[in-house]
Amino acid sequence: MNLSPEILYGIAALLVLIGFAGTFLPVLPGVPLVFAGMALAAYAGGFTKVGKVTLIVLGLLTIFALLIDFLAASVGAKRVGASRAAIIGAAIGTIVGIFMGPFGLLFGSFLGAVGGELLTTSDAGRATRVGFAAWLGLLLGTLFKLALTFAMLGIFITAWLVD
Repeated sequence: MNLSPEILYGIAALLVLIGFAGTFLPVLPGVPLVFAGMALAAYAGGFTKVGKVTLIVLGLLTIFALLIDFLAASVGAKRVGASRAAIIGAAIGTIVGIFMGPFGLLFGSFLGAVGGELLTTSDAGRATRVGFAAWLGLLLGTLFKLALTFAMLGIFITAWLVD
């Protein structure tokens, strides 16, 4: 079944919009959906306006955003001298939190880092500081991911408008 370019553009726009929502809601693979929408729009346009080089750049930015997603909370915890267990806990908490609804999304990395730190020390104050740093890292990572998504959109629009 061949879909008209108009339908493909509509699907592409929907993917981009859902992807933007996914930059805030880790349940959705936000940046990959944005990239998929842009790639679909490029395909629908026969790659005449948005070519391979632009798609490669957008793909690399997508990979970079995914790395940020997985590392942000762990790096935040590491900056305050967290134990290896806390860093692993923050990463696990982030991943598990994705499947635990809004509470898990907001506090998964915090709880994982606190739990990991408490495995190595009985200092609840230190564990809380480590957890807060992990949470702050996740928040900053989300903001950076959002900035990358807007950069991707800017690159795409520029390529689209400049023949």
